[in-house]
Amino acid sequence: MRLTLRARLALWAALATGLAVALVAGGLFWAVNGFLRQAQEQRLLSVVGAVQGRVESLLRSPGDGDDLLGSLLGVATVSQVDLERIADDVDRRGVEVRVVAPQPGGRGAARSLASVGTQSFPQDVPLDLRAGPGAYLSRDGEHLILVRGLPGRNVQLQVAVDARALTDARRAFGQALTVLLPLALLFSLLVGWVVAGRLLRPVRTLENAARAVGEGGDLRRPLPGAGRGDELARLALTMQEAFTRLADARDREQGFLRAAAHDLRSPLAALTARVEGTLARDRDAGRYRADLREIGTDITRLSTLANHLLLLARDPGAVQRAPVPLLDLAADAVDRARELDPLADVDLAGSGPVTVPGDRVLLGQAIWNLTTNAVRHAPQATVTVTVRAVPGGAAVTVRDDGPGVDAATLARLGEAFYRPDASRAADASGVGGHGLGLALARHVATLHGGTLDLDSAPGRGFTATLHLPG
Repeated sequence: MRLTLRARLALWAALATGLAVALVAGGLFWAVNGFLRQAQEQRLLSVVGAVQGRVESLLRSPGDGDDLLGSLLGVATVSQVDLERIADDVDRRGVEVRVVAPQPGGRGAARSLASVGTQSFPQDVPLDLRAGPGAYLSRDGEHLILVRGLPGRNVQLQVAVDARALTDARRAFGQALTVLLPLALLFSLLVGWVVAGRLLRPVRTLENAARAVGEGGDLRRPLPGAGRGDELARLALTMQEAFTRLADARDREQGFLRAAAHDLRSPLAALTARVEGTLARDRDAGRYRADLREIGTDITRLSTLANHLLLLARDPGAVQRAPVPLLDLAADAVDRARELDPLADVDLAGSGPVTVPGDRVLLGQAIWNLTTNAVRHAPQATVTVTVRAVPGGAAVTVRDDGPGVDAATLARLGEAFYRPDASRAADASGVGGHGLGLALARHVATLHGGTLDLDSAPGRGFTATLHLPG
């Protein structure tokens, strides 16, 4: 089962707290243990200094040879009683002393060792410890042992002090950590759960608001908390802007569909009326041919409209990317325009081959639409189609010296199904379009990463420039 975001945040907070507690505890343990060990070693050093002087004094005093160690050394006697007295005199708080010497007669590593020490000297400490600057810790962890070689003698002095404070400190620290770590984890989990709930409260509010927008369909409804503040505010603002763009797209789609339905209804109604009128009574062959020509015109208009709608709805991912010779497409558009209207004055201008990557069908349709738009709406004007290379790509310009349009009309040209009143009047006469030519050309430019610029003014003609990246 996947955990909620609140539960995951709480668990991460508990984990972070546990790691922090473990790191702090480790640092404290290392510092406290080092401090206690250093204090014990300082105490041990001072004890060894005092004990060593007393033992050396005993070894320099002649003895009666009754003690075992004294007999082995042959110079002095050191008894257990002497060592007990020295230990008590130096420090009564757990100081133990032992003197170790080799037995006579042995050689090298085969020599055995003899020792005498206080009664409570730890038994698990080996006799052959080497003298050094550092202290040894006994196996049971209760004593620190320091070994010193006595000057001028093959004798070692071993002094042990009580180190249970170190063991007790470690044990107490471990017990405290065993209790405190689960409590810290539980506390951090609880705090993380509460804090995560408070942090996620705006997210739940935003979720409910987005659900209400989806259920109500009001995509322009303001979302709570939207703004430029923190991350959640920016997220709400981004969602609100996305919903607004969706609302705009939905409005455009609905307008597009209504206009398409309207424009499809007219030629369909005309086609149905002509067919019904033709079949209503018998006619001569010439009249039938005239009616069929009119029906063919209506079918051509429907076919053109359907083709434009399909091109406008084309998936951007399906656009091909191949070298396209723009001058050839422009020449083909000029030839077709002259065939459409033999009286039209349409010229082509180009300095040489211009190639851009793109979809040949879409680019050809766009140039053809721009050309026929100029021929249709400026029938007495001269139309010039120019293809030229520009920095970063190419440009196709279609210009006519017709009457032009005003600024209000120019601002709306390029919208799907938008036609000025004069254009609709022309459409009623049978030479108009569906208001999709410039919209399709602009859509093609966008699909190719380019732009369509329109420029006109009353009495100054009309210029459409298709910019395409190279």
